[in-house]
Amino acid sequence: MYPPSRKDFISLTLTERDGHSYNNSKHWRRQSCWRKWKQLSRLQRSLILFLLALLLVCGIVSYHNLTEQWRGLSDRSVRDDWDGEDSRGLKPFLPGVRPGVLPGAVPGVIPEVIPEPKKQNDLVLPKPPSARKQLPNKRGPPSLQNRLKRGNETDAQAKEKPGAEVKNGGEEEEGGKPVISWRGAVIEADQATEPQPSAKEKDAVPAEAGDGAPVGPVTGRNAERLEAVKEAFRHAWKGYREFAWGHDELKPVSKSYGEWFGLGLTLIDALDTMWILGLKEEFEEARKWVDTELSFSKNVDVNLFESTIRIMGGLLSTYHLSGDSLFFDKAKDIGSRLMPAFKTPSKIPYSDVNIGKGTAHPPRWTSDSTVAEVTSIQLEFRELSRLTQDPRYREAVDEVMRMVHKLEGKQDGLVPMFINTNSGQFTHRGVFTLGARADSYYEYLLKQWLQGGKKETELLEDYVQAIEGVKKNLLRQTIPMKLTFVGELSNGRFSPKMDHLVCFLPGTLALGAHNGLPSDHMDLAKQLMETCYQMYAQMETGLSPEIAHFNMQPRNGRDVEVKPADRHNLLRPETVESLFYLYRFTQDRKYQDWGWEIFQNFNKYTRVPSGGYTSISNVRDPSNPNPRDKMESFFLGETLKYFYLLFSDDMELINLDKYVFNTEAHPFPIWATTP
Repeated sequence: MYPPSRKDFISLTLTERDGHSYNNSKHWRRQSCWRKWKQLSRLQRSLILFLLALLLVCGIVSYHNLTEQWRGLSDRSVRDDWDGEDSRGLKPFLPGVRPGVLPGAVPGVIPEVIPEPKKQNDLVLPKPPSARKQLPNKRGPPSLQNRLKRGNETDAQAKEKPGAEVKNGGEEEEGGKPVISWRGAVIEADQATEPQPSAKEKDAVPAEAGDGAPVGPVTGRNAERLEAVKEAFRHAWKGYREFAWGHDELKPVSKSYGEWFGLGLTLIDALDTMWILGLKEEFEEARKWVDTELSFSKNVDVNLFESTIRIMGGLLSTYHLSGDSLFFDKAKDIGSRLMPAFKTPSKIPYSDVNIGKGTAHPPRWTSDSTVAEVTSIQLEFRELSRLTQDPRYREAVDEVMRMVHKLEGKQDGLVPMFINTNSGQFTHRGVFTLGARADSYYEYLLKQWLQGGKKETELLEDYVQAIEGVKKNLLRQTIPMKLTFVGELSNGRFSPKMDHLVCFLPGTLALGAHNGLPSDHMDLAKQLMETCYQMYAQMETGLSPEIAHFNMQPRNGRDVEVKPADRHNLLRPETVESLFYLYRFTQDRKYQDWGWEIFQNFNKYTRVPSGGYTSISNVRDPSNPNPRDKMESFFLGETLKYFYLLFSDDMELINLDKYVFNTEAHPFPIWATTP
């Protein structure tokens, strides 16, 4: 028997530099896990993958909500439960305490003018042509026609006024005055105090309005306020000019821009504001861009409503105020390009138009248009017909009003929010609001009647009936202050919810009362004006939320409540607009004072030092309002314009017996006779 054969071998030991022995356990574990995974059925593997994906999505959403504080959520609240709201940090209105002013703040404080940096390559503005083509039917009061001749005498003085510089850190200014800083966005602190009115000013009684004469002298207080608005416009324009020139919207925090239509929306919207404020240099620079850069021959979809009220409306009003035919020619161009929207089976226009291709279509998700959009383009197209002597523009929009006038589905003059472009019938019936998607329908009923010389009685009848419907169905009072507000109705169920957009209504009611409608319209206007002011005053920042809910139960003594998703402020103009109308018709200076408080709070919480103003996400948190990095075009086109008109006692500065504002604050002349 042979012994077993001897086998030679070599023993090899591997060691790592750190002294730990090498092993392949990680690789073994990976192979083991992979084998176990392959042994699972396809259903089990799919279920595990689904759960992992779900956990990932939930984690992302939770992180987003915690860091952005509800930013980007829907503007609409989905709950009406008051008891579940966190009442901490609420600030009820207290008699004797000035609302909207933080503790320790100095009353009557505005930011000082920031000196603009000198540039080596400043644009050289061309001199206005000595003779420009004048078109028929041009209207404009002499006071406005002469405004540009005065130039910027007061502007130059304001620019020479030294201002405090903001240090890079955003924590302290010269003189040790603090500024508020959130996430890299520095908002300027107040720097100058408004002079207190003299005894003569306090005792002065404003003269009665009449014959279009200015009411009373321009007091030191009003002059200071007017100059503050002009400075605010220059500051906003500085940001737009440096970071967003020729684009639609300024993003002031990131010093960039955003596009909607790519048509210079902010610039066009602000043209007539610059004219009214007498900002000659800014106006001429903007005019040069319109002349050399603005073109509507673009393959781009635009919203019919927004482009009509902002672009065509802005160009038409600037033509009327300045008499410059350039703006009329551009308005006629965009107007003709929007006409394909009316080529629908029902004559109810589509919401979107491609102004380059000449085609139109409804939104991708529905064949409906909103009622406000199709019934709030009439002032502009009617005026275009009057100027061009081409009836097709007016015929298209008048047909829409005739159809809506006859439609079933209204409730006491109130209309649903949607209308179908194929059938021409209301959809989503039973839901009634004066907020988004319906608001300007009611506004344009009255204003078309005024524009046409008070001759179209169907429009007036629809307006008066609608106001009666508001009183009957939507009007309620809060507890404990008994604030009158306008809620919403959904299939017979009332909701105490009111959009900031509804704050157009006090001004519209006052305008109607001024033109002979029942006196109780003015009474209601004053009540609603108080409510809209309280939407600002009862917030910690003194700025209104986008949507408010009102207390109708004796629970915790608060009138105005705001849900987390509705706490943003977009620099909207509606409350300032109504303050302007109420002051013009009542001469009660409290409306100017309310507007001044609101203006100061815009400066406190939305002004960005590098130029521009930003919308914010949380009006309930003064320490962190959370800038949204967007300045809507209507801030220059409407909000600052209405502030300036509110603080002016010159009744001829857009005389409301001669002009009617469209829903974007662009004034059109009232026709002497129906064309």
